[in-house]
Amino acid sequence: MTTRNALLLIAALILGSNARAADPAKTDAPARAKKSAAPAAKAAPAAPAADDAAPAATKPAASATPGVFKLKMGASGALCLECHKDLAATLKKSSVHTPVRQRECVGCHSPHASDHGKLLAADGGAVCARCHTKTVPASAKSTHQPVADGKCTACHDPHASETKANLLKPARELCASCHGKIADRSQNAKFRHRPVVDGCVGCHQPHGSATGAKLLAKDVPGLCVDCHDTSRPVIMKKHEGYAVAKSRCTSCHDVHGSQVRGMLYDRVHAPVVRGMCNQCHEPPGSPAGFTPKAVGAALCAKCHQSSVKAMTDKSRVHLPVEAGAACLNCHNPHAAPQPKLVKAPMNQLCGSCHQDSVNRQARSPTKHDPVRDGQCTACHNPHSGDAPLMLTSADQTELCGTCHDYQKHSSHPVGAKYVDPRNKNLSVACLSCHRAHGTEYKHMMPYAATTDLCVKCHEQYKR
Repeated sequence: MTTRNALLLIAALILGSNARAADPAKTDAPARAKKSAAPAAKAAPAAPAADDAAPAATKPAASATPGVFKLKMGASGALCLECHKDLAATLKKSSVHTPVRQRECVGCHSPHASDHGKLLAADGGAVCARCHTKTVPASAKSTHQPVADGKCTACHDPHASETKANLLKPARELCASCHGKIADRSQNAKFRHRPVVDGCVGCHQPHGSATGAKLLAKDVPGLCVDCHDTSRPVIMKKHEGYAVAKSRCTSCHDVHGSQVRGMLYDRVHAPVVRGMCNQCHEPPGSPAGFTPKAVGAALCAKCHQSSVKAMTDKSRVHLPVEAGAACLNCHNPHAAPQPKLVKAPMNQLCGSCHQDSVNRQARSPTKHDPVRDGQCTACHNPHSGDAPLMLTSADQTELCGTCHDYQKHSSHPVGAKYVDPRNKNLSVACLSCHRAHGTEYKHMMPYAATTDLCVKCHEQYKR
């Protein structure tokens, strides 16, 4: 090429470069063309190029939580263990929590700061629930209280344990730490139930049950007949020939252990003790089956005629007694753990109808002993009475005096001769100033300050 031609080529290149700089439209044309093609690509997406797919296929998937902190691969657990050297022994235990075993400490903890104790990423059970999503059935009929309260660590060690499922103790021992009364009764029972000896989880779900109350794996009798074949001659004989496959076993038997043969509850109805089931029920094999011979009080009155008459002769009769068919609302006809064959402790039994009184006592800073201890019959007759509220004494002052020795020292005047200024039809009595089932204030008073109560009668002292 001649020198002249070379100079002309250089000049042309320079001019062309200046022209493209002066006209941005020409420079952006390829980009505009690429942009305008994008909608068409959306309408009919093409298969990804090999280069685009390669990273997804070759790059290992990292957990989402460590990615938040941009930690180096595998660095989270290694870094934590440099300071938390005591965890090295934890890793050698027989049951190690999966995140701990995988050294993913940041799966539960924040490495920098947190609003929750122990640098947890969330409160208590909320951390656990992020992985353990199906611990409690969606439509649970019963849920274990620690689970409902999010207190997973009440039963489990979050790092590791020598017990299966990271339990703090072996199952039976762990359950006994809260359910001590049941455990003691079972331990001291003359006749013990094998599933209780082996561990509670043979019958109960530890977190929640979709099928039964009280965390039962199945409802009764389905749970019982899994082990006990009610068609066996020995079981048929024990039940006087009655078919009990569909009966509620726990109406007679104490499943945690008993002092009575057959694991019956400690208090057994006399006809059951004597094997005289046909005294109340139609005979075995009859068309009526297991049906009682009469309904409610009419059946009970066959043996308890004098008691039923005495109850109904009073001026105030408890509604279940007055209804005439509701003896079984409070009593179990076969056997029960409570005296008088009462179905449950009184604060539970009475509370099933009088829930407001139970709730009031729970809120009261001063507890009334009979209400707190479930001794409702210390003040009330459970069937009937002539005194208001079926109290055991018509004189409230005398009734309170059976426990409180206020009559032996100086006190506010009470009794029939002292008229309540707020209501001339009433005398001043204990209930003039106190509420027997409790209040939100001290000493079971209806007002926060004593003076607020006093000036209701002594108006001259109002300020």
